Amino acid sequence: MNRIVSTLVVALACLLPVTALAGEINLFVAASMREVVNELSADFAMKNSGVTFKKNYGASGALAKQIENGAPADIFISANVEWMDYMKKKKLADDRSVATFAYNSLVFAGRPGVKAASLHDVTKLEKIAIGSPKSVPAGEYAAEAFRKAGIDKQLEKKLVMAKDVRECLLYADRGEVDGAFVYKTDALQVAKSAKILFTVPQQYYPRVTYPMALTVTGGKKAEAAGFYRFLQSAEAKAVLAKHGFLVK
Repeated sequence: MNRIVSTLVVALACLLPVTALAGEINLFVAASMREVVNELSADFAMKNSGVTFKKNYGASGALAKQIENGAPADIFISANVEWMDYMKKKKLADDRSVATFAYNSLVFAGRPGVKAASLHDVTKLEKIAIGSPKSVPAGEYAAEAFRKAGIDKQLEKKLVMAKDVRECLLYADRGEVDGAFVYKTDALQVAKSAKILFTVPQQYYPRVTYPMALTVTGGKKAEAAGFYRFLQSAEAKAVLAKHGFLVK
């Protein structure tokens, strides 16, 4: 019965205008999506004055674990497919609502003067920041690139682990490391002194994909399903593009 109710709520949200909605929506979102989701949630709240948001930004793995441990969440946006698969396996995500929200790319950012134009150049540096691969997708993508480029052993003792991609970028901004592997959008929007030194060739890691889904709880809430529909709109795609994300 619960699955039928959840399906009907999502279906109705796709057919009806997102008006006259009220209630609180709990968002669990990959850290690199902070600016986009802040803007989109503000736009949605303006059109639906009864809707409020609680937003939790962080590493996708940490967010998934928090949801698993009972944290209230209605919509989950991950920075990789693996953590969404984890949510599905644990029966925490509404399978029917899983969709791709956006795409990104991995870059190496450092302060001006750092000499690095390729993955192999990075082996000559002293300290390199990445997100902890156990919970941070950007770190997983970076670690995969190291393996495929054959430089993982050379970098083993040079890596500084960060709790999420934004902390990773902060280390580079402060000059605490020579550079950091982060998403292109973070380097373009958030970095203060660090600049993009090179883009990691796509052949070395899977495409950075942001899947989104209603949680099992969120699938039963009309306001959450309404915002989920809004995230798939042309308006949302325009905001994503403005912030440097790819939508196809």
